[in-house]
Amino acid sequence: MNKESFFKRYPWVLHLLIMLGVSLVVLIVAFQIIRIYARQGQEYELPDMVGHNVAELLADNPIELDVVVMDSIFRPGQEGGLILTQDPKGGTKVKKGRKLYITMTAYTPEDAVLPELVGLTVRQAVSELSAAGLQAGKLKFVEDPYKNNVIEQTCKGKTVYAGQQIERGSMIDLLVGLGDGSGRSVVPFVLGRTSDRARRDILSASLNVGHEHFGGVKNRSTAVVVRQDPDYTGVSKYTYGTSVELWYRDADDVDVDKMVREFRVDSSKIEEPEVYDDGRPTPEEIEEMDEQIW
Repeated sequence: MNKESFFKRYPWVLHLLIMLGVSLVVLIVAFQIIRIYARQGQEYELPDMVGHNVAELLADNPIELDVVVMDSIFRPGQEGGLILTQDPKGGTKVKKGRKLYITMTAYTPEDAVLPELVGLTVRQAVSELSAAGLQAGKLKFVEDPYKNNVIEQTCKGKTVYAGQQIERGSMIDLLVGLGDGSGRSVVPFVLGRTSDRARRDILSASLNVGHEHFGGVKNRSTAVVVRQDPDYTGVSKYTYGTSVELWYRDADDVDVDKMVREFRVDSSKIEEPEVYDDGRPTPEEIEEMDEQIW
């Protein structure tokens, strides 16, 4: 029986073979289209652009990244256009034309509205300033019946008021009440924190940020604290306004998790709490007086 007579006798076999052939061709064409559309096998390693200027990225962009600026933040003393964060992060495998979301430093300062701070605690004031795009600067404590209460705010030595337009990112110094003068605080644990976060934590504890050491640091915005003085002890022993000195290193050069995990409080730095004489006799003095009476 030849092929012609076979297909005449069983025509459905011929139809089935034709359908399978057409389906196979369609699948091959579809897979090729998907491969071309999805650029399979054409992935590139995304460079780490944090700390570089966005102009460098736009001038040299071989994988045709679509750069989307999510936010720009003015930072006094830093040049505009520096990339602060990027998403996806450097080292990620991406396809040509991928969207890259960044935040960067602004070229010119924007205005922020100073919130009402008078009457707030230092912690509340620091939070309000951060939300408004401003920074808490130095804390100066003065005699006032209300402890840890903001009395006045200044910027560059001049008194400023709620509702006033101020350059975004400006430092706002706070005049704070000392109350009865017994205010003491715990130095917060800031190892592994960025400068912005460490400053907020220290100021929120009614302490001041002392000298910040950035020697050898390439990117100050992402550098983390590797040493602090005074150290964290968990004891309320430092008077309000005490300065905390900080040392930084680039985040890529530090195993933050290991540093935090291996930290141990130095017990030799924990002193006995001070005893204040409030004029009342101690239990020992009371017992001695009772013996004299009897």
